[in-house]
Amino acid sequence: MGNSIYEVRRRAVLALARSQVRVDALLVSRGADVGYLSGFSGDDSLLLVGVGLACLITDGRFAEQAAAECPDLEVIVRSGPMSTAVAGVARGHKIRRLGVQGGHMTLAAQAALGAAVGARCRLLAVGEVVLGLRAVKDAEEVRSIRRAIGIAQRAFRGLIAGGAKALSGRTEREVAAELDYRMIRGGADSPAFDTVVAAGAHSSLPHYRPGRARIRPGQAVLLDWGAWAGGYSSDLTRVVFIGRIPPELAEVYEVVLAASQAGLAAVRAGVSAKAVDRAARAIIERAGLGERFIHSLGHGLGRGRGNAEVHEPPGIGRLSAARLRAGMVVTIEPGVYLPGVGGIRIEDDVLVTAGAAVKLSTLPAAASAMVLR
Repeated sequence: MGNSIYEVRRRAVLALARSQVRVDALLVSRGADVGYLSGFSGDDSLLLVGVGLACLITDGRFAEQAAAECPDLEVIVRSGPMSTAVAGVARGHKIRRLGVQGGHMTLAAQAALGAAVGARCRLLAVGEVVLGLRAVKDAEEVRSIRRAIGIAQRAFRGLIAGGAKALSGRTEREVAAELDYRMIRGGADSPAFDTVVAAGAHSSLPHYRPGRARIRPGQAVLLDWGAWAGGYSSDLTRVVFIGRIPPELAEVYEVVLAASQAGLAAVRAGVSAKAVDRAARAIIERAGLGERFIHSLGHGLGRGRGNAEVHEPPGIGRLSAARLRAGMVVTIEPGVYLPGVGGIRIEDDVLVTAGAAVKLSTLPAAASAMVLR
């Protein structure tokens, strides 16, 4: 299985690591990176990658799973500390210079590993080489992301199919739980991150946590949700209106929609991420709402899940140094937030190509389509 996609990725990552620092092998500790380079879907496991070396170190909980998912890897089932197991492999393969993911591995973990490998093996921090490789998706990865988007969209459509009565009178937390349930029932392994359902003035908080507030007629309700399926995430945001659009948000909605369209139109390979942000942000600034657009325009999307990791490179913001490449999947999510009133955010998932961007998400965004009767 030397020509598997995982073997190709491991060779590429090792080459990238060696272009930064001279290492004999790279220790991969971030779970999403381990899965990307091996196909393993379990937790609490590390991957050692070197010339002629591909070793997954796990524990007894995942022994059977690792053997089934990673037939081309050496699998070591540890019985003691992870640092001891890694040191044993390093000694066995005569590794003298071991790269570690400095941006991920904690200082405590590095200290424990350093003590275990001893003076004969030097630990060297390596930059985010795996994330850089993960940023550009192959055709199979794009299909997986499309599937995750489809699951999330069907769950949303099912949720609002009953109109205003499907949400009105229910708590934010209840609606979030139903959306999560619908995604899992529809094929998701889990939500991609904590689902946001923010009613009324709560929608001015970009990462609001759903509470016990009840949704009322006449309110705007911001929903930010995504499915994690087959190792890949989706990430979408829509604002629905219960019966009518609040007058104080009607114009804001049109501004954000125009910013979304401008951002989508700016996405293509070779364009700087900051230029895409600027295209959308300029619309909001011209409307006099620039100070109320309080986050970046978007982020990369892929294997990351959970609130901390669903935002992958490239970041699409005013300070981003990234340049878009064909095969990247990114979100475009302009927002305007008015404390005490509410917020509007529209988020879509987009494939970067050499030509016009391909919008992978297909939910309508026109204000009229978001009014629930």
